[in-house]
Amino acid sequence: MSDTSRRPRKPGKPYRRPKKDPVRILAFEALRAVDERDAYANLVLPPLLRKARESEDFDGRDAALATELVYGTLRRQGTYDAVIAECVDRPLRDVDPPVLDVLSLGVHQLLGTRIPSHAAVSATVELARVVLGDGRAKFVNAVLRKVAQHDLDGWLERIAPPYDEDPEDHLAVVHSHPRWIVSALWDALGGGRAGIEELLAADNERPEVTLVARPGRATTDELLREDAAVPGRWSPYAVRLTEGGEPGAVDAVRDGRAGVQDEGSQLVALALANAPVDGPDERWLDGCAGPGGKAALLAALAAERGASLLAAEKQPHRAGLVAKALHGNPGPYQVIAADGTRPPWLPGTFDRVLMDVPCTGLGALRRRPEARWRRRPEDLDGFAPLQRGLLRTALESLRVGGVVGYATCSPHLAETRAVVVDVLKQFPEAELVDARPLLPDVPNLGDGPDVQLWPHLHGTDAMYLALIRRTG
Repeated sequence: MSDTSRRPRKPGKPYRRPKKDPVRILAFEALRAVDERDAYANLVLPPLLRKARESEDFDGRDAALATELVYGTLRRQGTYDAVIAECVDRPLRDVDPPVLDVLSLGVHQLLGTRIPSHAAVSATVELARVVLGDGRAKFVNAVLRKVAQHDLDGWLERIAPPYDEDPEDHLAVVHSHPRWIVSALWDALGGGRAGIEELLAADNERPEVTLVARPGRATTDELLREDAAVPGRWSPYAVRLTEGGEPGAVDAVRDGRAGVQDEGSQLVALALANAPVDGPDERWLDGCAGPGGKAALLAALAAERGASLLAAEKQPHRAGLVAKALHGNPGPYQVIAADGTRPPWLPGTFDRVLMDVPCTGLGALRRRPEARWRRRPEDLDGFAPLQRGLLRTALESLRVGGVVGYATCSPHLAETRAVVVDVLKQFPEAELVDARPLLPDVPNLGDGPDVQLWPHLHGTDAMYLALIRRTG
């Protein structure tokens, strides 16, 4: 006989086994993987959802709720932690992480969804009974009942410092970003209040799934036949799935003729491909090609012109992903595992070079919300030498008259303009090219000559691009 069956029963209240809720259990498991293994939700969640669909009565509506619970909880983690801290009698660091994950799931349901308060509390307490036990479930119940006394706006009035006293801290709490990231994004926008709140809010919106029809292999017309598919905003190869469709269900994606690729990434590749070069246009290089999205688009565009692409990636397993993305490309290409700072090719080899450098990823916080809580300001110092080294390699690999595209999925000035300015001081024989005319349909591109895309202005990740021509 189990221990639970021996527990004394109160008159009129027989012991009730906790109900298993597959949706919330799955969301809890995903959060634990993110916390314990430093996993990314966009990598952890899909296999959990596939397994749930195979083994349980788990439909599309359940998958949508589980996805909202995971991503919503991660995006608003900072705000929810501040709320929970007001409702417990100990520092948050003294609350066991699994308990904190259950509490965060409950707080998101209370403050971030339309689930009725009584249902949100009841379902979360049932989850706590299953994954934590009865004793901790009582603690969860007590905390959530305190949280339920106010809505989100009410809590923000209580926990966020006044804007006039500390604007960065106010925005950090209200929009759930670390303060240093708020400051960095504000600087990248150019100062002033305009745009910062819209940007932070956009980071907390679930992004649409965007597909790319790889030229010569698929067409947007084919992709637009999918349910809830609409054309992209800016890229002629982009199609958006407006209701969060499953890309794996699209034939062209399964076949590799199309892929999942943010429109900002597509625009970076297109701008480089369309930049004018002096002389031949036969040899292209993607010097940081993993996992292969931009390389696949560049290879397809190169093939249309009779050019070839060399895709280099330092990590062998990521080079394998690049090879998979390029498989079936109609034109010539080669994939190699190589360190872009110590390249095996000769200087002056290429007509076009893309160097999409490793970075903090602050431009993709919509897609990887947990990244905002993992990154630290000191990470910038770790990336800086690599970014400068890769841009130097790109310029050295370029022939006179050719063009380099320096790209990064971060708007932080230390990873964008500061890198370009520093490296160009060492290359007087190179000059910036105005990238804006190469994206003629895209508004709000700033003063140039470089381009910064934004979630709140363009509906893309915050991709940065500088085009540089070698003149001597």
